[in-house]
Amino acid sequence: MLRLALPKGSLEHATFDLFAAADLAVRRSSDVDYRATIDDPRVHDVHILRPQEIPIYVAEGLFDLGVTGRDWIEETAADVVSLGELHYSKATTEPIRIVLAVAADSPVQKVEELERGCRVSTEYPRLTRRFLAERGVEADVRFSYGATEAKVPDIADAVVEITETGRALRAAGLRVIDTLLTSYTELVANPVAAADPDKSRAMGQLLVLLQGALEARGKVLVKLNVAPIDLPSIIAVLPSMRSPTVAKLFGDAGYAVEAVVLKSEINVLIPALKERGATDIIELAIAKIVH
Repeated sequence: MLRLALPKGSLEHATFDLFAAADLAVRRSSDVDYRATIDDPRVHDVHILRPQEIPIYVAEGLFDLGVTGRDWIEETAADVVSLGELHYSKATTEPIRIVLAVAADSPVQKVEELERGCRVSTEYPRLTRRFLAERGVEADVRFSYGATEAKVPDIADAVVEITETGRALRAAGLRVIDTLLTSYTELVANPVAAADPDKSRAMGQLLVLLQGALEARGKVLVKLNVAPIDLPSIIAVLPSMRSPTVAKLFGDAGYAVEAVVLKSEINVLIPALKERGATDIIELAIAKIVH
């Protein structure tokens, strides 16, 4: 039913991992194959494309659905419908930032201080020109084919570049002076396809699976039994997404308690629960959480 475009490049492996976790595993004959399949009746065709191109092709109707970044939606000004954010990037769950950076020893402290005609190198020329024009800065914006951070100061006076942590920019001797955009990965749809009831329903179902898989990341389910006298102590120490689930055991022998907690806290939590009277503690992996 749906023609789907997935990103190649820096987001490729993270996207494939997410789809696999959502039980939408992407299969292709090799890592260099640009066509793939998903064993799901809602997905008819899958192409692997550069994320820069995906908003354009989705807007043109070549694909019903695509995964790309807000940065490329803004850069291309493509007419697509955003179905929702997917909170993952190449290395973290944080969004990327599109930033304006200058040499660390530059006297420039804010964008308005850039000299008229300054050279700005970037992979986002349209976004950069709009940003600078809105602030009254006349600049020579030049398209960069890569290694953008290495072009200051000999080739460019400033760069507009993506960053997750800022580490690469600092290593290149650059200093961020402004942020143009904060960009999450998004699931976007062609407006005509999104208006089709059947396709819209299928899109929504896929989004539920993807967001459910993301929500479950870094979380586990803890189940335990506890005597009535120790229940308040257990509840006090037990973190939870919502209130823990508490149910009476057969024969009024105590309570069964379960809660979703952060995996990063489990090594401290389990001993604390045992010290407070919990027994039969079980830690279970979670594949999806759907609210």
